[in-house]
Amino acid sequence: MPKRAGIEEIRTFYARLMGAASKWPDPRLGRAFEAIPREAFSPPGPWRIVFHGRPVDTPSADPAYLYQDVLVTLDAAKGINNGEPSLHAAWMGAVAPQAGEAVTHVGAGAGYYTAILQMLVLPTGSVTAFEIDERLAELARRNLAPMEGVTVVTGDATAQPLPKSDVIYVNAGVAAPPVDWLDALNPGGRLIFPWRPSEDIALTLLVKACNGGFSATPLMRAWFIPCVGASSELQPQKLPASVDAARTLRSIWRTTDRTPDQSALAVYRDVWFSSEKLEGGA
Repeated sequence: MPKRAGIEEIRTFYARLMGAASKWPDPRLGRAFEAIPREAFSPPGPWRIVFHGRPVDTPSADPAYLYQDVLVTLDAAKGINNGEPSLHAAWMGAVAPQAGEAVTHVGAGAGYYTAILQMLVLPTGSVTAFEIDERLAELARRNLAPMEGVTVVTGDATAQPLPKSDVIYVNAGVAAPPVDWLDALNPGGRLIFPWRPSEDIALTLLVKACNGGFSATPLMRAWFIPCVGASSELQPQKLPASVDAARTLRSIWRTTDRTPDQSALAVYRDVWFSSEKLEGGA
């Protein structure tokens, strides 16, 4: 019988798969997924993993079971998990964090993807991670303690100003981003979040700060638990008529900068979403 691959070989192959999923030619992403052990950011095994929406318990605490494209349960009662690796790889490829950049991670969980983001901005970049769940925030703080340039904040990222950021990476469903998030983006900064204006619409949005405005590109579908302070609490004045309509989104505006017009797909008190492309935007 052939000898089973060791955990290092398994992790290396997993990293190669994530590099492919990212569609980003930068080899740093694969190296980051290889360097960060997923088991160090997961509860003690055996683990409850989720595949195609169905929970499955691993037979043992062998970490090899974690190096698949599956969710790992962090808090079953609250529906919190260590998200799908290929989705995160694709998101990181989309925002393309560069060495020296400042990243803000909203919804850090136990810190696994925070650690990978920090690897991508080495040697001089930084990551500020927000986690509203006190237990998870403390876990993330312990897990990330060996890494320089990472700060974990226990609290609501919608209720306090974010640091100036080149990348804002949001892991909770958002109906409309707080204006403070848009204001926190440096010129050329990127915001990525799961847009959930309604139960039927669950799209990743990539937002870029450019030319004094914010271009927006819908990407793949994405389901996350709601972001406290930026989801059901918001009262929309208008919502997209369908998923197809939502996919026509091309820009986001602060209502103080521009009054919603006939191009509006979704309208909230402080921000609105337009099908009109930002002039000169990506």
